[in-house]
Amino acid sequence: MDVKIEKKRGVKALFTTRRGLYIILGVVFMVFVVWLLFRNSSSTMRIDARTIAVGKVAEGEFNDYIRVSGQVQPIMAVQLSPLEAGVVDKLVVEEGASVHKGDVLLVLSNTSLTLEILNSEAELAEKQNILRNTLISMEQEKLDLRLDKLQLDVDVERKQRTWQQNDELYRNNLIAREDWLQSKEEYDLAVRKRELNMERQVQDSLYRSVQIEQMNDNLENMKRNMQLIRQRIDNLKVKSPIDGEVGLFDVVLGQSVQAGQKIGQINDMSDFKVEARIDESYIDRVHAGLKATFERQDTNYTMRLRKVYPEVRDGQFRADFVFEGAHPQNIRNGQTYYLHLELGEPTEALLVPRGSFYQSTGGSWIYVLSPEGDKAYKREIRIGRQNPQYYEVLDGLEPGERVIVSGYENYGSNDVLILNK
Repeated sequence: MDVKIEKKRGVKALFTTRRGLYIILGVVFMVFVVWLLFRNSSSTMRIDARTIAVGKVAEGEFNDYIRVSGQVQPIMAVQLSPLEAGVVDKLVVEEGASVHKGDVLLVLSNTSLTLEILNSEAELAEKQNILRNTLISMEQEKLDLRLDKLQLDVDVERKQRTWQQNDELYRNNLIAREDWLQSKEEYDLAVRKRELNMERQVQDSLYRSVQIEQMNDNLENMKRNMQLIRQRIDNLKVKSPIDGEVGLFDVVLGQSVQAGQKIGQINDMSDFKVEARIDESYIDRVHAGLKATFERQDTNYTMRLRKVYPEVRDGQFRADFVFEGAHPQNIRNGQTYYLHLELGEPTEALLVPRGSFYQSTGGSWIYVLSPEGDKAYKREIRIGRQNPQYYEVLDGLEPGERVIVSGYENYGSNDVLILNK
């Protein structure tokens, strides 16, 4: 016989029908979605509040400067290099001695140079003798030409007198025509010889004057060259080029040095400069003319950036500062000064104290404490300029807020820090 199946009602019906299962699955899915929407997705970490450093965000005057260290250097240093090679024969001064321009610092010896100078002097003397003999010979030729002219003048007068006598006799038919012609030809020949002699004297005089001028010029050049050669002996004495102090003097007795070799330097102690090394990140903002200050023995001193060197080495570039006004007493070469280099004018800004958090975040975010001080929340910020005391905050923080400025190395990527006191 057939059994009548009783229809289920209520909650039981939800689990026995397909429609009920769909309703249950839908409710579960809605609960899951609501849980996803309302759960706290922030990762947290508990830390000891005593291990952190807290700074307060405040509005104030931002002084745009950086702190650099530099060493005192003489205002100028001149390299010492001998003009002649030689062996160190005598040391006149020691390192650190005060010297004046022209003072002898050391003496070199050079046998080859001495022999070369002696040979040059002998050669000059020989050429001078040759030039003198040439001048004497030319003067003798001049005298010979003048003597020849005197003789020709006498010969012309005699031949003229003979021809005039024969001409008178010939007109009176007392001598033959041939004798008359012969005396006339001899007279004409004597006249032409005298004219040639006079032309030769003129030409020789012009040539002689040019030749003598050239020889005198050559002789003067030789004398000047000889003076330069003799000065080479004096170059064996290495002298101070300026007034100053012997800084580096790296030579010993008996040492062989070459011409142009660096053997030391003279420091100009009339003034000083400070040579500093600056991080390359500031190279676009550092230029000549900027001011710098430092404190020494309870006194503030001002310096001016005179020169920026373009080369960057080991992440730093060099810059030279000179004093404006007085410099510290008892200043010494090699001393270290810590300068405050001003990069711009003071401005009003939102400030946060410097801290090691910047090394971890690069200034892109920071932990901000809650008003109660029991939690710290990660927040994105934007930092602009910085000086040894503060960072300039451009966006992300408000005056009065407190932030963690100590290092973040142990906090990972947690968004919330719970501070255990």
